[in-house]
Amino acid sequence: MAAHEDTGSWVINTRELVRRPGAMRTVEKTIEAPEAIGTDVVAVPAGAPVALQVRLESVVEGVLASGSVSTTATAECVRCLDPVSVDVDVTFQELFAYPERAAHHHEVAEEDQDEVHELDGDIMDLESVVRDAVVPALPFQPVCREDCPGLCSQCGARLEEDPGHQHEVIDPRWAALADLASQVDTDDEKRN
Repeated sequence: MAAHEDTGSWVINTRELVRRPGAMRTVEKTIEAPEAIGTDVVAVPAGAPVALQVRLESVVEGVLASGSVSTTATAECVRCLDPVSVDVDVTFQELFAYPERAAHHHEVAEEDQDEVHELDGDIMDLESVVRDAVVPALPFQPVCREDCPGLCSQCGARLEEDPGHQHEVIDPRWAALADLASQVDTDDEKRN
């Protein structure tokens, strides 16, 4: 694996912590999301600010990163299609193992074990860790408000603007009877 440049926005240099168990430092920075983080329905857009607060602790196996992520995702309300902003505040904790510890873990781990993040020299790349923390925290079906009435399923009218909006819908199975009833009414009017 090629060494990362220390200038990447998700990258943190751990040089002063490596191989010094008990050493600790904190990092706070705000970066721009290089690409959308989320799903097609709701996501943190590319270029949106992502605030990171990370506590780095040197342990025997590597460097433990514990922190929080604060950002804002955007979406459309699934009921009325209005734009929605979703505040995202999540925490994460991940061990970035030394290469020899990661190799040992791969040898003895079960196949269904979680992925092991590995330090690349003294460098830690938090992008996948942040993505793994943010995506599950996003709402599955974002709404502008809990009681959003949405759109009419027949014509697409906004139900909030016309709360009494409705259509007289006849079940197609009964439509033939409705036609007969209207013919009877027409015949009765002709007789009178």
